[in-house]
Amino acid sequence: MNGITYTARQLFLFTFIFVICFMAAFAATAQGKGKREFYELRRYTFKSAEQQQLVEAYLKAAAIPAYNRMGIKTVGVFREMEPSEAPNLFVLIPFASLQQFEKAQEQLEKDAAYQQAAKEYLMATHTAPAYQRIESSLMHSFKDMPVLEVPKTTSQNQQRMFELRIYESHSEDAGKRKVRMFNEGGEIPIFRRTGLTPVFFGETLIGPQRPNLTYMLTFKDKADLEQSWKKFSDDPEWKKLSAMPEYAHTVSHITKYFLVPAPYSQL
Repeated sequence: MNGITYTARQLFLFTFIFVICFMAAFAATAQGKGKREFYELRRYTFKSAEQQQLVEAYLKAAAIPAYNRMGIKTVGVFREMEPSEAPNLFVLIPFASLQQFEKAQEQLEKDAAYQQAAKEYLMATHTAPAYQRIESSLMHSFKDMPVLEVPKTTSQNQQRMFELRIYESHSEDAGKRKVRMFNEGGEIPIFRRTGLTPVFFGETLIGPQRPNLTYMLTFKDKADLEQSWKKFSDDPEWKKLSAMPEYAHTVSHITKYFLVPAPYSQL
C-alpha cells in the first residue's frame, strides 16, 4: 500500500513539474515573439526646400523628443536618395498598442515643451504652409515579425540605406494570402538568410492603396541591395515557395522607395 501510494505521489510530482515547465516554456516563447506593434507611416510632400527644412526642424527638436518622452524610442525619418521635383520625407512611428496611438495626440497637446518647440511648425500660415500634404497609413505588424528591429548599422552609426516597399493586391483575399506567404509560408526566414534584413513588416489597416502590405529593408549601400536581391531571387526555397498555387497572383503592383536616414533619425 505504501509502495503504491509513493508511486502515485511520484507520478503526481512528475506531472506537476512537467506542467510547470511546459507553462514556463510557453510563456518564454510568447515573450520571445513579442506583442504585435502598430506603425504610423507618414509621407510629407513639399513644394520647396524651405518647407522641408521647417518640417525637419520640427521633427528633430519637437516631435521626436516628445515621442521619446512617451516611451516611443525608435522614430525613423528618411529622405529619398534621389529626390524628385516634389520631394518626399518619410516618418515611421512605432506604437506598442492602439491605445498608445490613440493617446499620442492628446499627450502632444498637453506637452508644454513640445508646444513651444513646435510653435513655428504648428502656427505656419496659409501663405507659407509647412508642407504640401501629409499622407498617413496605420499598419499592424506581422505575427512572425511582431516588433520593429533596429539595424546594427544604426546602433553603430554606420553608413546605411533603406528600401521601402508597398505591395498592393487586387483583392482582400489576395492581400491576406500574401501576408500568409511571409508568415506561414516562411518567406521572412528566406529574406533573412539571403541578406534581405527587415526593419518591419506591416499590413495596412487605414491608408491609401489598400489592400496592401508595406515593409522596410536595410542595406549598407546600393551594391549590397542588388547583391542580396539577386541571392534571394536565385534561392531554391524561394523558387519553390513562389511557385505554390495558393500564393499565385497575390501582388498586383509594387511601389519602391530608396531612402537614407536623416542625421537625427533613430533608425
